[in-house]
Amino acid sequence: MKTAPKELALALGMLALTTSCTGASNTSTQTQVRDSGKAATATIKIDGSSTVYPITEAIAKDYQANPKNQVQVAVNISGTSGGFEKFCNGETDISNASRPILKAEMEACKKNGVTYMEFPIAFDALTVAVNPQNDWAKDITVAELKKIWEPSAQGKITRWNQVRASWPDRPLNLYGAGKKSGTFDYFTEATVGKTRVSRNDYTASEDDEVLVDGISKDPNALGYFGYAYYEKHQDKLKALAINNGKGAVLPSRQTVEKVQYQPLARPLFIYVNFRDNQNKKLVNKFVEFYIDKAPTIASTVGYIPLPDDSKRLNYVHLYQGKVGTVFGGEAEMNLTIGELLRKEGKF
Repeated sequence: MKTAPKELALALGMLALTTSCTGASNTSTQTQVRDSGKAATATIKIDGSSTVYPITEAIAKDYQANPKNQVQVAVNISGTSGGFEKFCNGETDISNASRPILKAEMEACKKNGVTYMEFPIAFDALTVAVNPQNDWAKDITVAELKKIWEPSAQGKITRWNQVRASWPDRPLNLYGAGKKSGTFDYFTEATVGKTRVSRNDYTASEDDEVLVDGISKDPNALGYFGYAYYEKHQDKLKALAINNGKGAVLPSRQTVEKVQYQPLARPLFIYVNFRDNQNKKLVNKFVEFYIDKAPTIASTVGYIPLPDDSKRLNYVHLYQGKVGTVFGGEAEMNLTIGELLRKEGKF
């Protein structure tokens, strides 16, 4: 895919380098970078969403494979909320996020002098999955998901036939995102109707691989996680079609692009600390590479790439040092790719 014209990149790049914003310093992986013939210590540290992790991990590996990029990129998982805790404390350079930054997190960043740039990098089809031995469930309604996951279901909705009478009288074993996960925030609002409101008697983890492993070994399981983890492990999982009242729809790139997979389609982001220190050039160079590679890598690991317009907008926002968020501290339900682009275009 084509990048922004070199002339625009050069002009706007110089603008970005002359724009400064005070932020907290960060120390993580120690790397040696040449600066005027002297060895200098620099860091790029990334944490946050396990949903975004496969994209960032792949891009970081590609970046480090080039010997000209004499830097190590440490990518860790602590969930979107856990990642923002570190990010807003100035502990990380980039935060992976499976939802927009929330008001409380915005306040924490402001309190600690952390100014940030927001970049949408892909779309996800949040997937509800069961074990392949499950031969009775092929689809599930949003109302049934609420019935399963709302707080009043705890200790009461414990068998499959309690959800749908035609399903067998078998244990219903649940697997889902931990409470520091952006997936937890999004899923609870999309199904139960309120963010972070859920039953607690389920196997929870911020690491989607843990959830995949549990469901793949449990014939009575039902759980949810990012689409990339389903695509990676589809030989040992079965996705359920989601019915929001307009018919059952399976998660896929096509159903997200056609605005059919609702309400579980959502944008994914990285947030970049717009710090004013020696690390800024290194981080900006990496983010420029990230923006260029994100569409290809997102598709490769199982997410829905954003169109060229998003890539161009991300470049302009990077070069102009555009800080802040277009979401006002709230995660929006049923957002489409087109609506996301319109928001970013007005930023």
